Amino acid sequence: MDMKQAIVGYHRDEEHDWVAELQCGHFQHVRHQPPFINRPWVTTVSGRESMLGHLLSCKKCDRGEPKDVSI
Repeated sequence: MDMKQAIVGYHRDEEHDWVAELQCGHFQHVRHQPPFINRPWVTTVSGRESMLGHLLSCKKCDRGEPKDVSI
């Protein structure tokens, strides 16, 4: 199963990495760490805003995990 969920917001974790808040209530890191992970859009406000509504695969939904705790 490959559940797709929309990005509805962002926050930073305790290590200051960006975390996408998904419509389903799960959180997912959206790091930019080239060459392994190439997400330059995460480094700017306009880039992050442009990805609101974008669908990401949610492994937590696939596994039936409960929603993440609100920040």
